[in-house]
Amino acid sequence: MRLGARVRQGRAGAAAYAGGLSLVVLALTGAVGLALHQPWLFPSLGPTVMLFFESPEQPASRPRNALVGHAVGLVVGVACFYALGLSGQPPAPVGGLTPGYLVAGALSVAVTTVVLTLLKAPHPPAGATTLIVSLGILTQPVQLVAMAGAIVLVTLAGWALNAGLLGGEARRL
Repeated sequence: MRLGARVRQGRAGAAAYAGGLSLVVLALTGAVGLALHQPWLFPSLGPTVMLFFESPEQPASRPRNALVGHAVGLVVGVACFYALGLSGQPPAPVGGLTPGYLVAGALSVAVTTVVLTLLKAPHPPAGATTLIVSLGILTQPVQLVAMAGAIVLVTLAGWALNAGLLGGEARRL
């Protein structure tokens, strides 16, 4: 559906477009995760695909911003998790929020925000990615690689679908 046609169809057309493509991209990503027995579907991907398909014209929806944002979130989350000595402790949702997890979580979001602002690469869902890691939810190397793979897949699929269906009107790298 081209952007002009989507606008003519009004709110219902935009909703069907965003919801349908979010379903397709997240189902694809989840299927890869099922096949690989790895966490290819995690919370921060939801807001990422929503941005891609609800507001593809926004800077936060650019593929570059999504890739850079989540990469920064992953790296900063890992750095905070290990710097605060949280390895070997149960994840915050299981063992409870400790002072170490509180500092790791707050610091990881703050640093991610600073870096992305300096890089002029806003992507708010990266704040969730950094929390997933800094709170100990996904921290094993294989899990981090799976997260990175899922981020790349979601971004490429979102970009390709928007470029194809919107005629490239709303996508900039």
